[in-house]
Amino acid sequence: MDTESHHDDLPALVSADWLEPRLGEPGLVLLDASVGAHRGAERRIPGTRRFDLDGALSDHSSPLPHTMPGAAQFTEAVRALGVDNTSTVVVYDGVGLYSAARAWWMLRAMGFDRAAVLDGGLPAWSAAGLPLEDSTPQLPAPPGDFTARPRPGMIVDSGTVTAALADPAAVLLDARSRDRFSGTAPEPRPGLRSGHMPGAVNLPFTEIQQDGRMLPAPELRAAFSALAGDRQKLVFSCGSGVTACVLALGAELAGYRELSVYDGSWSEWGLPSDLPVT
Repeated sequence: MDTESHHDDLPALVSADWLEPRLGEPGLVLLDASVGAHRGAERRIPGTRRFDLDGALSDHSSPLPHTMPGAAQFTEAVRALGVDNTSTVVVYDGVGLYSAARAWWMLRAMGFDRAAVLDGGLPAWSAAGLPLEDSTPQLPAPPGDFTARPRPGMIVDSGTVTAALADPAAVLLDARSRDRFSGTAPEPRPGLRSGHMPGAVNLPFTEIQQDGRMLPAPELRAAFSALAGDRQKLVFSCGSGVTACVLALGAELAGYRELSVYDGSWSEWGLPSDLPVT
C-alpha cells in the first residue's frame, strides 16, 4: 500500500480531527514528547511511543538540560521508535503545547520534514472524547530506517546568538515569562543570573496559544511582526531550549522561514560568564 499519498501535504500543526481518522494507518508514528511531571502519563493515544526528552533524546554528556544529541545518537534513538525515512510522525505532549514542538524541531533540524505537532496535545484529544489506551509497557517497535541528515543553522550555539544580536537583519525572541525576562522573578535553575540578552525581545510562549492550542495564523503573524518588524532572521531562546521551539512552530505557521533555536538557552547564557546580561 502506498502510504505516501495520505500525508503528502503534512502541515506543521494538525488537529485531533485530522489525526483521529488516520489512527492505525501504515506509516503513521505517534510520539509523546512530554517532560517532567507529564512524562509517563497513565493514558495515551492508541499506539503512541515515547520520545523521551528527559531520557534518550537528550545528550546527557552535556552539563546543560535538554541538549540536542549528535546525529548518530539521534538516529539510533529515533530508529528505536520505529520511525522510517518515509514515516509520517505526529508528536504531542500532556500539557497541550509545551514540549511537543521541541521534538518536532529536533526532527526538522535532523533533516526530517514529515513531522507535525498535535494542536492541543493530549488534553484536546481527551476533551474531544477520542480513544485512549492504558500506558502499559510496549513491545519494542520494529526498528525503523530513519537516518539523521543534520541541517546547519537550525540548532545554534552562543557564538551564533552573539552574532545574531549584532545583526540588524536578525532578532532574538526569548520565550520565557515576562518577569524572568525582566529579571524580577528568580530563575528556576539555581546559579543562573537574572535578566536577558542585550537587544533580545520577549514573547512568552504562552502568549501565542490559547487553551493549549496555537493562535490562528493571522494572529501569529501579528504577534511576530510586532516584535520582528521587517527582520526575517528569527532566533529563539528560552530556559533550556524546549519552549523556544513553540515560538519556532508559531513563526513557521506565521510564514517565517529563517529560524534558529539556541540550544543552550538561558541555562547556558545565564551561567556566570562573560556573556552579557541586561
